[in-house]
Amino acid sequence: MDLDALRHGNFAKLGEAVTDWEQMTKKLAELEKDAEDNLKAKADKAKWAGVNATVSREFIDKTAAEFADAHTQADSITKILSDTRGELIGYRTQLNDAIKRANDENMTVVDTGGGTFTVMGNTRPDWSSDPSGKTGATDQTKVDAYRKEIEGILTKATESDSSAAKALRLLVDQAEYGFSDASYADRDEAAKAVDAAEKLARMAKNPDKMSLDDIAAFNRTMAQYHDDPLFAEQFAKNLGAKGTLRFWNAMASRHAGARGSELDTMKDLQTNLGLTLATASFSDSDAMQHWKNDLIAERNTSFHAAGSSNAVGALGAQVISSLMHQGQFDTEFLDDYREKLFKADKAAGDSGTHDLWTKDYDSVDLVFGDGNGRDPLEGLFDGLSHNPEAAEHAFASKSDLDHMLGTTRFTDRGASLGRALESAVTGIADGDTSSMAPPHSAAQVKIMGNIMSAVAQPGGGADLVTKGLGESFGDMAAAYMPEISQALAGPDSNALFLTNSEAPDAFHGKRVPDVVRFLSATSADPAGRAGIVYGESIYTGSLLESHLFDPSLFDGPRDQVITGISKNAGVIEGIVGHSVADGEVRAAVDGETDYNNALKEKGDAAKTWVTIAFTGWRLPEHLGGEAMGSIVGGAAGAVAGGAVDRLIEAQQMHGAKDQGLYTSAQDLYGMRDSVNQQTQCSTADALARHHVHLPKDGSNGLVRDAVNAGWDASSDYLSNTKERP
Repeated sequence: MDLDALRHGNFAKLGEAVTDWEQMTKKLAELEKDAEDNLKAKADKAKWAGVNATVSREFIDKTAAEFADAHTQADSITKILSDTRGELIGYRTQLNDAIKRANDENMTVVDTGGGTFTVMGNTRPDWSSDPSGKTGATDQTKVDAYRKEIEGILTKATESDSSAAKALRLLVDQAEYGFSDASYADRDEAAKAVDAAEKLARMAKNPDKMSLDDIAAFNRTMAQYHDDPLFAEQFAKNLGAKGTLRFWNAMASRHAGARGSELDTMKDLQTNLGLTLATASFSDSDAMQHWKNDLIAERNTSFHAAGSSNAVGALGAQVISSLMHQGQFDTEFLDDYREKLFKADKAAGDSGTHDLWTKDYDSVDLVFGDGNGRDPLEGLFDGLSHNPEAAEHAFASKSDLDHMLGTTRFTDRGASLGRALESAVTGIADGDTSSMAPPHSAAQVKIMGNIMSAVAQPGGGADLVTKGLGESFGDMAAAYMPEISQALAGPDSNALFLTNSEAPDAFHGKRVPDVVRFLSATSADPAGRAGIVYGESIYTGSLLESHLFDPSLFDGPRDQVITGISKNAGVIEGIVGHSVADGEVRAAVDGETDYNNALKEKGDAAKTWVTIAFTGWRLPEHLGGEAMGSIVGGAAGAVAGGAVDRLIEAQQMHGAKDQGLYTSAQDLYGMRDSVNQQTQCSTADALARHHVHLPKDGSNGLVRDAVNAGWDASSDYLSNTKERP
């Protein structure tokens, strides 16, 4: 920065800009609130159908999000501009003070252009009378001191100005259309993020020179900044697509076989690097668009680590996917990458995909922990599991879905595929225990129907449950309990079995056998069976609570409500119970210990289903505002939560009477009694909470007769849809 530019700088216009941005930020905050409280809230309450269900709702949701991002970006720009203006005014004051002090000591400071200046001692007549004939060592020392002081002020002012400009450009370039959600409290915060990224990128260009201490320091910085948009973009952009792949391949090669603290360090590095690249993928700047395109273009490139004796290098796709196990990547990027990988995988056929990715790659190990990263579809599926929108896109094609399910017979990708499918059909990212579950879209219901159909196919469909998919199938069944219940109950059951699904009747009629066979097959997996049990119990409890609180939901007597809901519980859990009792399923369950452990472990997850409304149905507005599932805050949901608690507590129960609470599959009638007891408890809870007075013995009798009827009917469902022993 030129000395005179700072010295005589007029920051009035910058001040006006700050004021304008402050006003803009305030207005955008109001628009954000209006968009969230009115536009989006009303859209969430509306019953969408047809094109509106898939187009208008999504448009409104994205519009509301854009207002939020616009406010965030404006707030960041305002703070950076305001902070920079304050810093420059401060540096101007420091500069003028230094120049004044220099003048007072007979020195002149002159701007010589191009960012340079000079400090000169004034020529005075009395200097010539100095016996030494010098201007004096002290005078030159002062000249040098002022030059150093002023140079320091200008350097800091230049850094403030240039770093602010860089940060503002990066913010604006983050989104090609719309706005960035990057948030910064001031210029210094943004500048530190950019500087840290540039430092780490320089280190990553020379991985062979990084010691374990260097990697640990690298890790600490990346752990601090991996969610920062400017940091992530600068790191990825400066390292480059090929450089990114070379870096991780080199790290994996150099630290192969890591143990102890070294292994922990490498696990952290893989996680932090993946999270950073996931954040970077959301940038729409020209540089990042090129980075993403180049990264995908390198998928077939063989990467050899320096100094490695391995003849076969890791494929670019293997390296890319090994960094996708953590973090949410951009939908468009995942769509593009997935399209290329799916095409190659399908070309190899169901049985050929193993050879395509793993044959001759014995030396490749890109994952610190479980697996080796040779199958890039595993990492891709984990990436999809963290992005429900991209996951839905991935399995919209039945051909693609059937192929991927078919490959699980020849690969180890079943568990990761299951997580991706779960994300696709529920709209909830894997591991997300806080987001409200969206209504099931018609596209999601279609995918779920195709999954159930694949599992229901005679001659091997049920075997999919044993390929690592069982637990996810159970979670999906829990999420689709409203649609499943309506299918089993038949047409016109929507008033009783509440849902806000866009296709609540998609599984009716000819699809019912698929539903029954899917539930039956999933029961073979202990965790899958636990998911069904929890899903049914939560849905039953939630339905009872909602109907008993608001009789207007169902045009009929409360006895009929209790009977209908209880019979449904008997049907669904009867399908599970009879399937477990059938020899072909019993052989797949390795003792009740597995199931009991799965039930206990699934309990914590099931509690989040109550909170985030994983079961996907709608309560009336006066119960909390068209919320999915249970009312957050405790107005409702207690009955469903109590059902979960009883199931978990059942693990510590003993004796013939308590054995029925889902702790034994040895006695079919004991299982039936357990459903009765669970449903009776939920009914009693709902009646008590909402002060509905029905005779205890009478309500228990209604539940018992209805559950028994449903239980008996479940055997017919199974016999009519599959061959049984």
